[in-house]
Amino acid sequence: MKIKTTLVTSLFISNFCIINSAYASFKMQSIPLPMAKTLSTLSNGTKIIQGGFGSGASSDPTNIKRFFALTDRGPNAKKGKDKVFPTPNYTPTIGLFEIQKQSIKLIKLIPLQRPDGTFTTGLPNPQGYGATGEKALDLKGNTLTTDKYGIDSEGLVAAKDGTFYVSDEYGPHIVHYDKNGLELERISPSNLKNSGRHIPAVFSHRRPNRGMEGLTLTPDQSTLVGIMQSTLYNPDKQTIINKTLTRIITFNVKTGTTKQYLYRQNHDFLSNSEILAIGQDQFIVIERDGKFAQKGEKVQKHIYLISFKGATDISDPNHVASGLIVNGKTLEQNTWKELAQAGIVPVNKKLMIDMVKEVNYPHEKMEGLWIAGKNMIGVLNDDDFSITSNPKTGEISAKILPQTKKIDHNTLYLVPLPKK
Repeated sequence: MKIKTTLVTSLFISNFCIINSAYASFKMQSIPLPMAKTLSTLSNGTKIIQGGFGSGASSDPTNIKRFFALTDRGPNAKKGKDKVFPTPNYTPTIGLFEIQKQSIKLIKLIPLQRPDGTFTTGLPNPQGYGATGEKALDLKGNTLTTDKYGIDSEGLVAAKDGTFYVSDEYGPHIVHYDKNGLELERISPSNLKNSGRHIPAVFSHRRPNRGMEGLTLTPDQSTLVGIMQSTLYNPDKQTIINKTLTRIITFNVKTGTTKQYLYRQNHDFLSNSEILAIGQDQFIVIERDGKFAQKGEKVQKHIYLISFKGATDISDPNHVASGLIVNGKTLEQNTWKELAQAGIVPVNKKLMIDMVKEVNYPHEKMEGLWIAGKNMIGVLNDDDFSITSNPKTGEISAKILPQTKKIDHNTLYLVPLPKK
């Protein structure tokens, strides 16, 4: 199937690697990641697979054929307001993979570790350290302990110095790890007990399970850029009005200074799953829903090209927990019209790729994104360790793709970059 291309204006495509004539007839490829071991087999026969390598991804700065992929906190199931962890000792992990013609090889695994070298878990943080209010349960319904260094890992950056940066959905935190996965620094909202450098306290208003979903590093390696998955509950769930408003934060690696920008989603509470720097102020963003593409179902799996040029830095000079106040309200309590009247401009965005329209994307999630060579991007789905659950009972079952009737599995999609 030949990929259609979406025209992108020269304003946005500057400093961007575009496809050349040699790839004019290139066809999209989908390559499954290698099947991994079974973590656990439940009493109903459901197998939990060591997959999950789709929450975040990053190119290997030293090898164009290789990429890093990140798991999230581990297998889990929703049960009402609680979370069931069938393998509570699971360690969130970075995998290094290599593309070899029509296959992918796992090179090594890098488990994430606390500063003392012990393996961390994906269990929720305690109060004061990034707790979301979620209660973690085991399969028998027993309450599990919290983990001060626990991480619901979502965004991944492989820096040129060999270290990693990971963003998460708890604090939200940005955690710096060394090449072996040892925690070096945890950058958290300023109202948390974590010492050291921090991000603004307003980010603590993240909706549970909708934290800092994407993370990238500018080409000069100076600035981390993180994107929140959905609208903050700022000041709370009941009083927010603007449910398409999401925040992007920049963090200067050397100075710790931050800036904030607004991103406008197409519909209420969509998910910004990834952000990728392609220039100092140009980025690619995944904006998606959580539905499977199937007959009669309207879905969104979009990749946008965005620019910070002309966008308003909405940082709060007073550093209050509510963030910048406009019209006596938080930004999330203002309509876009009210914000525009106040002179606030969100980042500019243009549709780059519709993955459902162009490649018949069968998964409900796409979360890993990186430049896979100079002429294409790599997109990874999050397979949730090949399981799903009944949100009322917490019962876990195999995650079946409606289109293929097969169990969901991590798959790499290589997609040509749009022509200029």
